[in-house]
Amino acid sequence: MEFLSSRVIIRPRDRERSLSFYRDVLGLAVFREFPGGTVFFLGGGYLELSGQGDVGPGADVALWLQVRDVAATVAELGERGVTPEHGPKLEPWGLREAWITDPDGVRIALVEVPAEHPMRLDSRAP
Repeated sequence: MEFLSSRVIIRPRDRERSLSFYRDVLGLAVFREFPGGTVFFLGGGYLELSGQGDVGPGADVALWLQVRDVAATVAELGERGVTPEHGPKLEPWGLREAWITDPDGVRIALVEVPAEHPMRLDSRAP
């Protein structure tokens, strides 16, 4: 089995409100647009807003977005009207995290990987 690409698809309840949030507030770059949908670059993958949702997100799903400086990111988002649910703070697993939500309640983790964290270490043999 071979997977060539990936994307997360969100069915927003209010497409224009969600489009504005991801494009203008988070500042995600548009990869492509098509009738009824927009695909954004999302680090190593894509985020698609398309269709129409009725129910909203479940609490068991979240987006994980790595940023260079979580405190600076939260401050910039604060200037754009976004209040974090919590953080930024250093979590017991060694990542600095803050959590926000999109207009439909999709939970979004903003994560900074500190320089000393194992995710940053070169695991190749010397």
